[in-house]
Amino acid sequence: MKIAQIAPLVESVPPTLYGGTERVVSWLTEELVAEGHEVTLFASGDSRTAAQLVPIVPRALRLDGIHDSTASNILMLDQVAARAGEFDVLHFHIDFFLHPAFRNMAHRTLTTLHGRQDLPELPDIYRAFPHMPLVSISNHQRKPVPPVNWLGTVYHGLPDGLLTQGQGEGGYLAFLGRICADKGILPAIEIARRAGMTLKVAAKVDPADQAYFDEQVKPVLDRSPHVEFIGEINDGQKQDFLGKARALLFPISWPEPFGLVMIESMACGTPVIAFNCGSVPEIMDDGLTGFVVENVDQAVAAVGKLDRLPRSAIRARFEERFSARAMAREYVKIYRTLAGTDAVPVAAE
Repeated sequence: MKIAQIAPLVESVPPTLYGGTERVVSWLTEELVAEGHEVTLFASGDSRTAAQLVPIVPRALRLDGIHDSTASNILMLDQVAARAGEFDVLHFHIDFFLHPAFRNMAHRTLTTLHGRQDLPELPDIYRAFPHMPLVSISNHQRKPVPPVNWLGTVYHGLPDGLLTQGQGEGGYLAFLGRICADKGILPAIEIARRAGMTLKVAAKVDPADQAYFDEQVKPVLDRSPHVEFIGEINDGQKQDFLGKARALLFPISWPEPFGLVMIESMACGTPVIAFNCGSVPEIMDDGLTGFVVENVDQAVAAVGKLDRLPRSAIRARFEERFSARAMAREYVKIYRTLAGTDAVPVAAE
């Protein structure tokens, strides 16, 4: 098939550091190319891909201090519309920007919703464009959404060889992601303290969260000798960070649409202790890939049960549910339905 992937422009594809959506777009794009599809990627010029790259801006907007991508997205949509006839399917990863311009070719578009859907401004969008084909990244993500044209739920997947099973020999608890109240850095610090373990924090501090970090997190870090703050890490550093960890802490307090870090940890055979929010019970197999808990007390108790979870079983479950190949083939089924060629077999193994 001839497939266009339309990516966010704030980060490159894949991102150099933090950037979940761009990372997933990269894994999907490369797997589609490997499966023999003709893929064109609309993204920033510093993106790296085996697909045909159409650079919309010279480099990731964030590198130039630009965090509002509205103007650049409009320019990108203009280029995509001009070339729309070249593709069987146009797969968008930029929320609802496409809807007004592409409503008359909705049957050839697909939008994966990567973010939370409980924001107050979104129902009006759903009501205005109920026919636009959508994909969710978890079933929980759909809960706030009125009836729309869902074509499926496709879980994220990452390449089998990107991360490998580690041994947890570092003996520490890990926190990976972004520093903000919703992500649960303060509960993570408390869980580690009460469990008597070191917590290593590999996390980004966005400008929007700098005041929260300075006023609420840093004072706690300063009086917490059991915490080692590493800062933001890249993909190459995740293997060592997650593979050596005894467990990953994911004490979130928001409707997480997916939680990519959970499957990255599983890929390393590292169990996850996560709060029961958002997609967590959908992505986690409680008692197999980690523990789904309700609060700090239960999380501390779960630390004492980590020896019950074989790392090989966690890795095996990751391979079964969350590979890039499985993700790509689920999308291809949807692409073929859109293109009216659902009887065509998926590319061979």
